[in-house]
Amino acid sequence: MQHDIYSVRMRAAKGGKHEEGGKHISGGEKLVPYPEVKDRVITLVDKALTHSRGNPDFLQVQVELVRESLTYLSPLHSQTNRVSSFHEGRVVAANLLEKCGIHRKVIHQTFTLLEQHGGLRGAIIFDIHSDKRIDTREKKGIRVSRMDWEQQNFERWAEKNQLPLTSRVKEAMTLATKVANHSDTVAELCWSDDPDYITGYVASKKLGYQRISKLKEYGDKSGGRVFFVNRCKNIEAYIDYLEKKPIFLDWGVENDTQIN
Repeated sequence: MQHDIYSVRMRAAKGGKHEEGGKHISGGEKLVPYPEVKDRVITLVDKALTHSRGNPDFLQVQVELVRESLTYLSPLHSQTNRVSSFHEGRVVAANLLEKCGIHRKVIHQTFTLLEQHGGLRGAIIFDIHSDKRIDTREKKGIRVSRMDWEQQNFERWAEKNQLPLTSRVKEAMTLATKVANHSDTVAELCWSDDPDYITGYVASKKLGYQRISKLKEYGDKSGGRVFFVNRCKNIEAYIDYLEKKPIFLDWGVENDTQIN
């Protein structure tokens, strides 16, 4: 019997709701058949209540039937860049973004944006020609949603690519793949606002998922995501894809090739 698919989403904040100025603590999402909804709610609540950013005083879980058919995508090709310091990591990130056609001035402008922000609930959309943020979500940002990856398929992919079998890696690759597969996306830059996690990445359809071992120092609470776009003609349609298009990753070893 085939079950309906549900989106289970969680967000947690401290100091009130996000839209009332609360500091973002944690977020997450699963796409699951109905019989697994209860277990996934418990998993996401546990994530919110044990996060290194602190104990939330606002926690919201939303369960919603996915009415649109799932689109299946292969995960981006993966490569790890090991660096000795976050300064070296920023150089690697800048070089990768430059390969995507992004001007060095824009790259450093977005570095500064992420250094100045911490606790943004979602991502910033940045136009590479106007040198400006073009979404209007302020501190809320764009929350990429309705995406997932079957656990055993992810584990086979992670073992093949010699990556940690963690939910953090799984969620990052799932999000990066969804974002990169939109034609308006030039690249993505991300490092976490989690003070205990210093690994980040640059991702694009062209370069794949380029993991960088250090993009900030331990204890630094700044971070976030930037989606670089090239004169996006319909920003609302782009945001609608990021927030609402249901995406599921499916990896097959025959499709896994090395990045040049």
